[in-house]
Amino acid sequence: MRIFFGKKKEQKKGPQAGQVSQPPGGKPTGAGKPTGTGKPAGVGQPAEVGKAKGAGKPTGVGKSTQTTQQTEIGKPAGKGKGKLPETGKPTEVGTAAGKGKPTGGGKATGAGTASGKTTATGAGTAATVGKTTATGKATATGKTFKPQQFNLPNKNKPRPEVAPAVTFQQNRHIEGSQNWQGSNYTVFRNYSSQWHDRNWWSGHSNNVVFVFGGWYALNGGYWYPAWGYDSNSYYPYDGPIYAYNSLPPDQVIANVQTALQQQGYYQGEVDGLLGPQTRAAIADYQRANGLPDTAAVDQPTLQSLGMA
Repeated sequence: MRIFFGKKKEQKKGPQAGQVSQPPGGKPTGAGKPTGTGKPAGVGQPAEVGKAKGAGKPTGVGKSTQTTQQTEIGKPAGKGKGKLPETGKPTEVGTAAGKGKPTGGGKATGAGTASGKTTATGAGTAATVGKTTATGKATATGKTFKPQQFNLPNKNKPRPEVAPAVTFQQNRHIEGSQNWQGSNYTVFRNYSSQWHDRNWWSGHSNNVVFVFGGWYALNGGYWYPAWGYDSNSYYPYDGPIYAYNSLPPDQVIANVQTALQQQGYYQGEVDGLLGPQTRAAIADYQRANGLPDTAAVDQPTLQSLGMA
């Protein structure tokens, strides 16, 4: 019997501890090799992978990354180097905290909001609430004020104890009105006290009314004190009053007083008189809502109150 002796087959050795078998192509995938001993590779921040271009730089201000790690396309993660991001240097500028996810489900809670005058409502959408610019273009607060007819006490009698009478001064201009910008304040900038007799006023206005001891003429959507219509007239305020909802001046003022009461700016009586207390309440409201401080019944103020 013949016995053949051949070469003894070599047994393949398995990978030693700590080594990883190589996939086809001869390049290790990095499996089993941590990118940093005992430390996460930057939660919510892109880890440097094989010195990827742009590592450590923000991918976009205010935009969060889609995944907690970024790797170079076509390069295996953890290719033998696996450097941790530099300590103390953020890799994202403006990203929201929380593992790379922005707060509010990807919507910025304050991005793009206008400072001082607006409030953020979701993803950078600003809602204007009763604010105006210095040009006098007002936006309503969202609340509509329903005009009312008031039964005013002593509406045909002067009340100098509540609102002292204004002394007539020819060609007097409203103080500070030159600083009120916008077309809604043109009538105030151009106003000057004029003394005319009854015939003149009747020829220049088709609507002249008697209120609280004084005569007012309607012209161009505003009530004006008709100085000279009656030499004994009483006026607590010398200037235009916006003619709201076709109401006479005392009813316009009473509605303004009520609207200011509802918002906590006026605590006096609803009497239809544009006296010092009412003008102070109007000025307080205007300052609080970004309006020019006119202390007058003007269109932008009534719009902001939801009246016009």
